[in-house]
Amino acid sequence: MASTSLIEIKCKAIENNVLFIKNLVDSDVIISAVIKGNAYGHGVEVAIPALEYSGVNHFSVFSSSEARKAYKAMKSSSTLMIMGFIFEEDLKWVIQQEIEFYISNLKSLKAAIELAKELKTPARIHIDVETGMNRTGLLLEEVKQAIPIINTNTDHLILQGLTSHLAGAESIANHMRIISQLNIFKKRKSLLAKNGIHPKLNHIASSAATISYPESRMDMVRTGVVLYGYWPTKETFINYIHRKKDKSDPLKRALVWRSQVMETKTVPAGEFIGYGLSYQAQTKMSIMLVPVGYCNGYSRSLSNNGHVLIKGQRAQVIGSVNMNMILCDISMINEKINIGDEVVLIGEQSEMEISFTSFADMNNSLNYEILARLPENIQRVCKIDNLEHSTTEHSK
Repeated sequence: MASTSLIEIKCKAIENNVLFIKNLVDSDVIISAVIKGNAYGHGVEVAIPALEYSGVNHFSVFSSSEARKAYKAMKSSSTLMIMGFIFEEDLKWVIQQEIEFYISNLKSLKAAIELAKELKTPARIHIDVETGMNRTGLLLEEVKQAIPIINTNTDHLILQGLTSHLAGAESIANHMRIISQLNIFKKRKSLLAKNGIHPKLNHIASSAATISYPESRMDMVRTGVVLYGYWPTKETFINYIHRKKDKSDPLKRALVWRSQVMETKTVPAGEFIGYGLSYQAQTKMSIMLVPVGYCNGYSRSLSNNGHVLIKGQRAQVIGSVNMNMILCDISMINEKINIGDEVVLIGEQSEMEISFTSFADMNNSLNYEILARLPENIQRVCKIDNLEHSTTEHSK
């Protein structure tokens, strides 16, 4: 492996999760795969081919810098959409490459029109309206001001969509707020229609909303973490399965994080292990060193708390997580362990599994947060029809 650990993306898992979403939505609803945060840590260069193989041809990123990376990895027939920040110097490239992007304020709308005129290429925009999250989006008064600007510049704009973002569809506590947002969205759509503005697509649903709020699915859903096999929250999972006879998890985790044994050694009883005094051997112990630490995304909160898999058995992380390595107790492993043996940090080995949810719980963090923290310099690989896609191919 090119780095001290390797992340494998399982294409079959992504294919399964795409099918799960397809079975939820109507056949004409577009699935936009959200690949922000380096495809939730899975690696844009390997996630995009796997998603395209699985039938997805629309992708959403946060920024123009993410768009540049995604654009290189996707097929020319796929569509790319920027949901957030565009560097001023990137807007020309975005319009020229026919990349879709959100318009969240009047300044951006006017800038897009002026540049589209100059380039003689229409800007493909999604009108982002504020519905109650109070983050990005045109306020009602700004929508009213935007209407004449849009109507007098129809030659320079392609109205790809009307959009907004829901404020916490992951929790039932936000139910009334979500319903209010959906109602406001309908009012903004109606206002634009009365003024002759008819965007091609209406979309507001995140992964959680797609699962829990059928009325939010509209023309397109923006699904992120669920495509990689993770529920936005436990509550979303419970909300889904309580209506089903089959209570098993329909999603499949796409990510396996592997490393290897760096060294093994014996520690006498009474000795402290690792930095400081956080762990003391109560009896004679066998330990192994694994070359992954907090600089590789293995959080220090897993000190004396985390587990890994070796020889299909669970081994506890002991002592402090170092910058570049962890120490694990292998005293109870009933097979000989050699340097170079596979160690699984997240994923399955034999009949055992360290789920990402449990990994996140041990970190006291959300799935999203831990996934996004996985460093880009860890090599990612994905085999599709026996062809291996790798992040190293794109970094040369």
